[in-house]
Amino acid sequence: MGIPCPSGVDPDRNRHRSGDGWTLRTVAAILSNPRYTGRQVWNRQRTDHNPVDHQRSEVHRWNPAGQWVISKEMAHPALVREEDFVTAQAIRCNPTPEDGHARTFLLSGLLRCGHCGRRMESHWVHGRAGYRCRHGHTSAKLPRGPKNLYLREDDLLTSLTADMNRSSRQGQARRRAHALAPTEVVAILRANQMTIVSHGNAWDLALTPGRP
Repeated sequence: MGIPCPSGVDPDRNRHRSGDGWTLRTVAAILSNPRYTGRQVWNRQRTDHNPVDHQRSEVHRWNPAGQWVISKEMAHPALVREEDFVTAQAIRCNPTPEDGHARTFLLSGLLRCGHCGRRMESHWVHGRAGYRCRHGHTSAKLPRGPKNLYLREDDLLTSLTADMNRSSRQGQARRRAHALAPTEVVAILRANQMTIVSHGNAWDLALTPGRP
């Protein structure tokens, strides 16, 4: 269509790019940024101190979409229609594996690493759902710091469901308590905006950061 790519339009800000043409990652970045819908957006990122780094360096981390602040009024001309933006997010959040079988992660977005504070990423391994955190590194071999954290979803749900059912029975001594199913436990966590903070062998429940 003869439309130059961003690095071709503004090479001074993209000296590390060739500017030859569009790439898949460039298009994906535009379709994942709500500012291209014509609205102003705040609080997409936050600045934290990295506890893994003994020099206490500052690190920039992405906030969950639920914590973004988006203007109601249009702030500038839109490049992407809102309908296309919403459709792109649905595709991005629900990728289709190569084998064509859908994979379900019940606790997606609900787990946070107790070592570094990062949100744990969904990870499918050995035919089952799990969650991992590499603390911002691609290797677990850090000189001084925690190893990669990995949790199986089925083990965590079993433990979490048992604890919540135990608490439910204690709080309902006068009548028979309803035994919660794992899906009901997940629904309760999401409805109450709770996050599972894991340290590996132990976990705690906490309010989602940024929530009252």
